[in-house]
Amino acid sequence: MIMNNQKYDRSRLIENYREALNDPAFKYVTTLIDVDEEHLMRHTSKLKVAAEELKNCKNCKSLHACQNRVRGFVYYPKKNGERLGFHYVACRHQKNALDMQEHSCDYYEMPGSLRSISMADILLDDKDRVGIIKWLKNFYDTFKDDPHQKGLYLHGSFGSGKTFLICAMLNELAKKGVDICVVYYPKLLRSLKDSFDKDFSSRIEKLERVSILFLDDIGAESVTPWSRDEILGTILQYRMDASLPTFFTSNLTIEELEMNLSSTKNGVELVKARRIIERIKELSDDATLKSKSRRGRKRNEEI
Repeated sequence: MIMNNQKYDRSRLIENYREALNDPAFKYVTTLIDVDEEHLMRHTSKLKVAAEELKNCKNCKSLHACQNRVRGFVYYPKKNGERLGFHYVACRHQKNALDMQEHSCDYYEMPGSLRSISMADILLDDKDRVGIIKWLKNFYDTFKDDPHQKGLYLHGSFGSGKTFLICAMLNELAKKGVDICVVYYPKLLRSLKDSFDKDFSSRIEKLERVSILFLDDIGAESVTPWSRDEILGTILQYRMDASLPTFFTSNLTIEELEMNLSSTKNGVELVKARRIIERIKELSDDATLKSKSRRGRKRNEEI
């Protein structure tokens, strides 16, 4: 009885393996390692997983769209002596993301998911965004020859993809070794208050001198004379004098931001607010993003 069961199990093993060979991707995987067919048959199920993940990688446009079990990695066969083993290997997009981490692209108080996105992740399903995408593509293409051009003040509704679009482009420049700093502005101000006795001066200097600075969600902070004049005004003045590209996102128009910056506990200070606005205008082009909300989408879609 035991012998019959063994024959049946081996027969099923062979049958499953032969059937799997009908899949070109599975057949290709079997050619990647130099082991005998007996070992291959024993690992048919794992080889199927490897074949499926390699197929996912073949059509994958970015790390953000990864469909494999471990994001950014593919389950891959490897010969260990005379035996067959499996391990996870970084895909080309994951390798690019790891390479980018070696460059100077600093994110302060921003979601970690933004670090790995690229321009390939930008969806082209909304014609209202085309103008902004073209602007960003032109900035990317011309930055090497003109590193002192204007950045962008991008305003629009909640969830329209303002931050995503700019970060996607800046990450591409970081891969080329450009020194970039991306900051969630409201939280930056709170953290600076806590760093007076630590690294306050060095952090301000970094924001002043970095090749490209991106201040995200400006206008969402609680305005004080200190945050407006001593922090924002100082940073923008240095960058304006040095002609260093600066990017901003906001839910407010330039005019609305001016009114917001003018209102503090000291009353309405239009002159001081206007000084900040003039610096922003010197540093960036003003653009509006009108788009449907991108938030709440699936993992492999833009958010």
